[in-house]
Amino acid sequence: MNFIHCFKGEWIKKKRSLAAWLVIIGGFFTPAIMIAIALYRSSATRAALLKKEYWTNHWLNSWESIAMFLLPLGIILSTSLVTQIEFKNNTWKQLHTSPQTFTNLFLAKLSVIVLMLLQFFLLFNLGTYLSGIIPILFIDDAHYPIANIPWKDIFYNSLLYFITSLPIIAIQYLVSLQFKNFLVSISVGLGLWVASIAGLAWKYSYMLPYSHGSLYYLKLSGRLLRPIPVIEMALAYFIIVIIISYILYITKKEKG
Repeated sequence: MNFIHCFKGEWIKKKRSLAAWLVIIGGFFTPAIMIAIALYRSSATRAALLKKEYWTNHWLNSWESIAMFLLPLGIILSTSLVTQIEFKNNTWKQLHTSPQTFTNLFLAKLSVIVLMLLQFFLLFNLGTYLSGIIPILFIDDAHYPIANIPWKDIFYNSLLYFITSLPIIAIQYLVSLQFKNFLVSISVGLGLWVASIAGLAWKYSYMLPYSHGSLYYLKLSGRLLRPIPVIEMALAYFIIVIIISYILYITKKEKG
């Protein structure tokens, strides 16, 4: 029950930050772009609606900008914002004098960030579905797609994309807890993300924690043929970094 109360408190604080808006805007940004493209290329859209691979291709195309750019950047920003609310308001000491254990505080903030990521995936998939049917209302002679929606594949791939995002959360959470300056966390995240993008062609690119989402997308799209342990590495990074982050947080003499 103490953890639940702690989580509720962290969730309420999150609502007052920019991070809450990042989830909503990020979830619907790419679907909005896809609608605009579909309307602009109405002839191609009309032809695509008659293909059996319509929904598979539509989801794959929607994921390109998300997996490669928007999702990593959104996680970097939102994790830093949520974690550093206490630094911004200078309330760490007040928080640590509350009847909550350090473990509860650590896990509650982490749980809020993870739940926000799940929210993003829900909104994005909803937006992607809507972006696949809304153009039909505005394009002459366009009919509802003949293809069945591959819900099983969508859920499965979303789950794996979620797993590939966990290392970014873990590293950003660690850095944000250790440094008061918001720019340090953002700079570290952007630096690691740029390094991961630059290293995608490397044979061992799966060793770069911010590259896992991009690699999984390249694998799904058929651009990456060699077998790579993306999911296994993502889970390993998340578990190891979270354990290190917890130890550093618990043993840190000055926590705010």
